[in-house]
Amino acid sequence: MSQQRCIVVFALVCCFAILVALIFSAVDIMGEDEDGLSEKNCQNKCRIALVENIPEGLNYSEDAPFHLSLFQGWMNLLTMAQKSVDIVSSHWDLNHSHPSACQGQRLFEKLLQLASQNIEIKLVSDVTADSKVLEALKLKGAEVTYMNMSAYNKGRLQSSFWIVDKQHVYIGSAGLDWRSLGQMKELGVIFYNCSCLVLDLQRIFALYSSLKFKSRVPQTWSKRLYGVYDNEKKLQLQLNETKSQAFVSNSPKLFCPKNRSFDIDAIYSVIDDAKQYVYIAVMDYLPISSTSTKRSYWPDLDGKIREALVLRSVKVRLLISFWKKTDPLTFNFISSLKAICTEIANCSLKVKFFDLERENTCAAKEQRNLTFPRLNRNKYMVTDGAAYIGAPPSPGEGDMGSDVHITQHGGHPESRECCLQRPWSSRCGHPAS
Repeated sequence: MSQQRCIVVFALVCCFAILVALIFSAVDIMGEDEDGLSEKNCQNKCRIALVENIPEGLNYSEDAPFHLSLFQGWMNLLTMAQKSVDIVSSHWDLNHSHPSACQGQRLFEKLLQLASQNIEIKLVSDVTADSKVLEALKLKGAEVTYMNMSAYNKGRLQSSFWIVDKQHVYIGSAGLDWRSLGQMKELGVIFYNCSCLVLDLQRIFALYSSLKFKSRVPQTWSKRLYGVYDNEKKLQLQLNETKSQAFVSNSPKLFCPKNRSFDIDAIYSVIDDAKQYVYIAVMDYLPISSTSTKRSYWPDLDGKIREALVLRSVKVRLLISFWKKTDPLTFNFISSLKAICTEIANCSLKVKFFDLERENTCAAKEQRNLTFPRLNRNKYMVTDGAAYIGAPPSPGEGDMGSDVHITQHGGHPESRECCLQRPWSSRCGHPAS
């Protein structure tokens, strides 16, 4: 009799354990921060706007199109905030005595104001950031997570994105740094009323937050951190009343749970799908991955560009930043790339270096500042059917970054092209010899 009771008790305990596991599995799938948001009830009719910072002294032609300023775009998002503001940034330096730092100071004051109004503020930063801005916001009640990338790999946090009220998104090259609002040329994109995209991007934010007290990456990721959309299953949405597709990729591969596209694979897909042209703007073009101890050859992206040129006769334009830290090997790789078009018909490659400091020599004396040089930090790519915008990581797979990929059916391709055409045609763009 007692043996039968033991069997019954054991069976009940097993059933209870299974039930608890199922309950937690269901919670795991839903996610603790999604507020009931799902693919069935999220908003996919969105408004989109490009935002950019143009450093003082950089002048385009009068007929060139202009976009919303980065500062105004960020301030608009903070003004709209009613419940929450989530920000991931590698830099947190908004206060400085430099004349161009006033916009950063105004942004900092707005964040402090929101924190004092009991709006939930969650911030993610690289652990190397020694920021008085973060400390001041913590004192006002903001939750700050520091990412110690050195505990996982040799890279750094390079992501830059915002989520406001689980409705609006910013993603781009600019960090929370006064130089991004003054000295740097930056480009990003804001999605308004686009909770379907938030549903996916929020999971990357949750992934970062989940590592707060961990010294290593888990062997298996929680299901609530799986990607919602990827390169195979893109989000179907309308952007400014144009049918479009979008998804968010991440890097390095170590931080890509199931259904999350790896950034490099997504970039390759954009190039492979191009039929007419590929325009690329990057801060550095160097097929070498460098760490403090070694250098390794990283030819993948360079190889994809060569394939597009030689095998598919796709027109390629490269706009590369030139600054004091540009590696001299860059010119060797560019010469090698240009050489393949010398004997091949229908091979169209043009390369320019974008040098803001060269133009700065012509600026008024009070505008020059060699301590804080101006720099083109953009990282984007446009083709005849897609656009890609993100933060500027180093070559290889070490840095952590999140990027958005957009495919449009119809619309106005010239609006995508102008992102590269304006700097390309400006006096800061110099052909590679």
